[in-house]
Amino acid sequence: MKEGIHPKYQEVEARCACGNTFKTRSTKPELHLEICSACHPFFTGRQKLIDTEGRVERFTKKFGAQTSEQRKIAEKAAKATKATAAKQTRKTTTATA
Repeated sequence: MKEGIHPKYQEVEARCACGNTFKTRSTKPELHLEICSACHPFFTGRQKLIDTEGRVERFTKKFGAQTSEQRKIAEKAAKATKATAAKQTRKTTTATA
């Protein structure tokens, strides 16, 4: 590394507009942030979807708000009903033949 051409890398305290402060390293002497992980809606879980045409409501009405476990159970139930329907059609075709 050449001497004198690189900026000084130092430990600084970053301050968010919400009041949160944390230590990090930077080439700047001070860091002032508008938003951080403590106040960002995505990380706090307070994110709201703005839906003017009702698309989210139509989707949840059509498909429902399911968890992954509920989806797995629903898929297993669908496979089971499909298998029993296939067995019944085989029985009816062999009985008529």
